[in-house]
Amino acid sequence: MGKLIMAAFGGNALLRGDQKGYYDEQIQNATDTCENLIPIIERGHNLVITHGNGPQVGNVLLQNEAGESKYGIPALPMHVCVAETQGHIGYLIEQAFKNVLLKHGIEKNIISVVTQVIVDKNDPAFANPTKPVGPYYSKEEADILQQKFNWSFKADPRGRGFRRVVPSPKPIEILNWPIIEQLAKAGNIVIAAGGGGIPIIKNNDGTLMGVDAVIDKDLAAATLAVKINADEFFILTDISNAYLNFNKPDQVKLNKVSAKEMKKYLEEGHFADGSMGPKIKAGLYFIDNGGNDVLITDANNLKNPDAGTVILKD
Repeated sequence: MGKLIMAAFGGNALLRGDQKGYYDEQIQNATDTCENLIPIIERGHNLVITHGNGPQVGNVLLQNEAGESKYGIPALPMHVCVAETQGHIGYLIEQAFKNVLLKHGIEKNIISVVTQVIVDKNDPAFANPTKPVGPYYSKEEADILQQKFNWSFKADPRGRGFRRVVPSPKPIEILNWPIIEQLAKAGNIVIAAGGGGIPIIKNNDGTLMGVDAVIDKDLAAATLAVKINADEFFILTDISNAYLNFNKPDQVKLNKVSAKEMKKYLEEGHFADGSMGPKIKAGLYFIDNGGNDVLITDANNLKNPDAGTVILKD
């Protein structure tokens, strides 16, 4: 019997480098990424996919802003924009994967689940927005938008302007996770919790309400992986391995590392918050909460069973 694999796509699965985000670019990138996942299917494993949405949700926010300023179309809240990108990206991955499976003579259903994720309304992240979203603005533009929408802005450390920042609360509960597990273990490929999920809070009376925030996609994927009892967690990024002293003359490639060792390296500051750090934290969360091994690598390496950085359960 095959394993249940959770695979978390990085943002480059659909949009890469200096690409503009044209449909043809995104569908080709999705096709390339899905082709790399074929070895998982051929080995008889079941698969759940999560994906990033950073570039796409930034574009939707711009479209909303342009529509309101030029045509008077009311801009939608950010949590609705996240939902839009889940549908958009889910469709692209579904279609691309279906065509790749057809090429390989494999018949499988592929299902996208628009996924809400509950966060704590008292999460301290709401008092300290840190996650950049959307385009860069001048100081004057940022001041106008701050007054108009009560948005928070921070200056870019590289001097490229000001960007809106939103809270990044921790995921607490993935809605409909039992259905996701059931679908996957029945042999269907499931796409869920895209972009970290649509952030919602639960009110005192039990009702749900969307909030403007961005949940870390890798931590949301790890949370879902724990819930559905995934056997392994693959975090697919744009580099082949995690490294110590990354981009320094003495950098060291990590191959197989115990969870205990990886925690030590994390505490020593080897993994930056804006790049590898969240992926390492997500992998350790999966292991600490009952999961098995974690693979961090470029999707192109999945055909090689010995590739990437593997965090081993102690």
